[in-house]
Amino acid sequence: MKNAGENVLIVDKVERKPLHVQIYEQLKKQILSGKLLPQTKLPSIRELSIELSVSRNTVEYAYQQLYTEGYIYSKPKSGYFVAVLDSDFVAHPANVTSLAIEQVAEGGVTYQYDFHPASLAPDSFPSKIWRSLYIDCLKEQSIQFNVYSNRQGEHSLRREIQLYLERSRGVFCDPAQIVIGSGLQDSLTLIAQLLRDEHTMLAVEEPGYWIPRSVFSNNGFELRTVSVHENGLAVEALKHTGSTVVYVTPSHQFPLGYVMPAENRMNLINWSKMVGGVIIEDDYDSELRYHGKPIPALQGLHPGGNIIYIGTFSKVLSPTLRINYMVLPHRLLRKYNQLFSDYACTVPLLDQRTLARFMEQGYWERHLRKMRNIYKKRYEAIIQAVDRHFGSSAQIVGQGAGLHIVLTLRDTRFTENEIVRRAQEKGIRLLSLADAYLQHRAGYPQFMMGFGGMQPADIERGVAQLYRYCL
Repeated sequence: MKNAGENVLIVDKVERKPLHVQIYEQLKKQILSGKLLPQTKLPSIRELSIELSVSRNTVEYAYQQLYTEGYIYSKPKSGYFVAVLDSDFVAHPANVTSLAIEQVAEGGVTYQYDFHPASLAPDSFPSKIWRSLYIDCLKEQSIQFNVYSNRQGEHSLRREIQLYLERSRGVFCDPAQIVIGSGLQDSLTLIAQLLRDEHTMLAVEEPGYWIPRSVFSNNGFELRTVSVHENGLAVEALKHTGSTVVYVTPSHQFPLGYVMPAENRMNLINWSKMVGGVIIEDDYDSELRYHGKPIPALQGLHPGGNIIYIGTFSKVLSPTLRINYMVLPHRLLRKYNQLFSDYACTVPLLDQRTLARFMEQGYWERHLRKMRNIYKKRYEAIIQAVDRHFGSSAQIVGQGAGLHIVLTLRDTRFTENEIVRRAQEKGIRLLSLADAYLQHRAGYPQFMMGFGGMQPADIERGVAQLYRYCL
């Protein structure tokens, strides 16, 4: 197996065990033992069938079983590669000095250490369970796939989301208020169209998330920035913007990670009552808290108010599913039904029904607990690595939740842009915090450092490299 580090496979055609099982078991053993490293390219089906003198179907069956169980993954037109497994399950050979993953970002730049804030664990998707549920839904309900689904999404999925939100996020609504969308941009585009007849401005957090800024700007809204402090959005500053719509991330402010306390939440709700305003609450990274319980949603404090609640499955399950949801207040729900009566849901019906069953059978919350444990280890790894290498020369903002921290460098002689460039030259991907600002920001260099896509050992090595080249 030349592409796989010269690891040899042997099949015994006399043995009663099927050939594809022999190949599957040997490859699985080599992956778990660490002999096949993460991101190692496996031979093509054709190459391995020739090498072992077996049929292509035999090799394909073995690969499909490994793929289903999450040991390998595929890249279009590139073949199969070894997945990144949690370090608790993989042995690390003594002669291996680095298991760092090379990742290719946009533009073809290769990174050995990718600190992008949206990176997820590569092997985290529950593919075996999802595939089984997907096939079950296809077999049981194939006749119904000849019609368009409800424009708000499948009722079974909206019901499961409603139960989950009430139980875990303190959101009070009924399934009729929930609209399934294909990602944040999709939902925000609908919201912008719902609001633009009565509102012309959007107030956004500074620093804040760039997607809502782009969507609302493209829909003709003027943007007004509102500063963020340790209590979240500065409501007093919001009052001076003239805006009657605000986009906030109160449970885990993006990107700084601050949590809006109850008093400030009530101040924000009172602002919306006073001006007849609308609050768009993005429950960003709310499930991923590593200390204490998740913070209840703002919507639960005033269920009858003009609060649009937005949630997603992208951060914990998969961004490629393109499934999110929003909870509309009843006044806006009536307008939604008027404006979009001819629309169809943008999420494939089969994906919706699979997700509904995934939640109904308890897999969603089980998966959530698993991912919270995995990301907690990686969060602790980056906190410890920064402290060990940078010490008092750096400060961490946004501890305790989410998939990234904000790193402030106090003693560097380089500018923010220079550090990003120097890091890239050394195979380290960094995002400047300046990307989250609409206006110019002065002060120490700051960076969003994601940890979700790397193993703890690689986080340690990446932080050590960053310290070596950027101070």
